[in-house]
Amino acid sequence: MTIPQFIIKYREAFGEKAPLPVAFGYDCNAVTEVKKIPRCMIGAIRKVCDGEALTLSADNVLCGGGKHYTAFAPMPEYVPTFVSDVEHYKQSKEMVTECIHKLGIKPSDKPYLNFMRIDRPGSLDNASGILFFATPDILSGLCSWAFYDNNDDNAVSTRFASGCCSIVTFATIENEKGGRSCFIGLLDPSARPLIPENELTFAIPMCRFKEMLQTMEQSALFQKAYSALRRRMSNG
Repeated sequence: MTIPQFIIKYREAFGEKAPLPVAFGYDCNAVTEVKKIPRCMIGAIRKVCDGEALTLSADNVLCGGGKHYTAFAPMPEYVPTFVSDVEHYKQSKEMVTECIHKLGIKPSDKPYLNFMRIDRPGSLDNASGILFFATPDILSGLCSWAFYDNNDDNAVSTRFASGCCSIVTFATIENEKGGRSCFIGLLDPSARPLIPENELTFAIPMCRFKEMLQTMEQSALFQKAYSALRRRMSNG
């Protein structure tokens, strides 16, 4: 299935109002001007759904945690204490440190992380993953599609993470090892105000997305099981 064909089927499954997914990946070249962004990158990433490309780098990712999760810098020493003692997302800074170390993030050897809507020319060049912003009904369909040909317990995974980690880090690492897990994200309360209240994210590593393109039409998305949700979304 080509990307234009995928977009037609995506619209058929989820309706014209569903945001088109975003491709992201590292490159030696920026696809757009490296602009200053707010402290948290999440709002800027969501705007890519509107059609404008985004390039992140060590220069415009201002959040210390975000700069690490995008593989541009080591994790700042203050982050584990902040996450545990200020945000209270983990019981202790040691638990935060353990989570960070288990990720095994390696510094990027490329200076730019590009985000482009999937209908943009060249959007899949060097892509590490495909990112969907999804309502519960869309998320139901994406999960059903991911489960269709994968019986692994981690076919779809949800883990403790910052918003940017759940979007970028998991899918990038999974793609590097040729894995098949997809990731539900944006459960981070600090990041959620920057996206619509009825959305979560669903990140598919690029290697898995290529697989899933071959099963989209056979999955529940286009069968009777999902038809009621298709009607609800088209009437919404």
